[in-house]
Parts: sequence; C-alpha cells; structure tokens
Amino acid sequence: MKKHLRFETERLILRDYCENDFENVISDMSSHKRKFYFLHIELKDSHEQVGSIGYTVLDNTPVVKIVHLGYFSYPKFWGKGYMSEALQKVLEFAFSQNDVYRVTTGCLEGNKGSERVMQKNGMIKEAEYKDYEWHDGKMKTRLEYRLLKNEWEIQAVKK
Repeated sequence: MKKHLRFETERLILRDYCENDFENVISDMSSHKRKFYFLHIELKDSHEQVGSIGYTVLDNTPVVKIVHLGYFSYPKFWGKGYMSEALQKVLEFAFSQNDVYRVTTGCLEGNKGSERVMQKNGMIKEAEYKDYEWHDGKMKTRLEYRLLKNEWEIQAVKK
C-alpha cells in the first residue's frame, strides 16, 4: 500500500487529499457565494485527463466578481489547442453567466505555450515582473495578463 504524504510545521499540516476533502469542495460548489471554479479537463473520446482549469473569486462586489485564473495540462497534450479551447469556454461562462468583470492570469516568461493560450483568447498583457521567482536554477520574469468583460464582448462580436 502506498503511503500518503503528511508533513507538519509549527502551524500547519500538509497532507495528500483524501475523500473527506471532497465534502468541502462540494459545499463550496453548492454555495450561493461560491469562490472556487476549478474544472477537470478530459478528452471526450477516451476520458483521459488533459489537465485542469479554473478560477478563484478574489472579490465578490455587490455588482461583479474579480477573479484570478489558472490552468495546467500534462506535457503529452501540449501544443494541441486543448487549453485554448478550454479557456475559451471558461471565459464564456465567467463573462456571460457568472457576473465576472475582470479575469487575471499569468505565466513565467519563456513559457511560450501558456502565453500563447492567453493571447489566442484575447487576453491583454498588463504587467511584467522582472526576476519574480526562482525556477529551473535561475530568476525568471512573470508575465501577467487580463481580460475585462467589455473587452471580451467586443472580441466576441468580431468572431
């Protein structure tokens, strides 16, 4: 039997997910003030998992939501357009059905595939944080992108 990971710090327990954790996820999914919208991505024909995509509500104002989005896919699925397709659908849901006004996301400079996914979906480069984080043995720059609801609507009309 495989041992589950579990670590403790002065204030925290870090552990593998377990079945009981799904109760919290389901509780958030059912909440009127839902904060987490993360979705499993799978191929229709084989049901193989491609990756995951979603967003966290950072601010739920009385009128609109401000969210930060993230995604990942397994390397074997890179370059096939799956993530661009998934992001297009998530943005459509966010702006047309979920009262989202602003979406932000980003990637490390040099992650051309991820940056291309954002660009293909009309996201606009908003910031560049030089030497933002240590990755693969060196400091790397982080790129931040955004899309506002009205920008998305203008692009949707052009399509």
